[in-house]
Amino acid sequence: MKKIIALVLVALGAFAVYRKIQADRAELDLWTEATAASEN
Repeated sequence: MKKIIALVLVALGAFAVYRKIQADRAELDLWTEATAASEN
């Protein structure tokens, strides 16, 4: 039972990191688009 709980916690942690990376990447894309548009 402890192994299952540990596995679930690891999976949730990995998912949280994945979501954070995706959000950061989306924000960077928006920032890049906004600054590139203002340069033209």
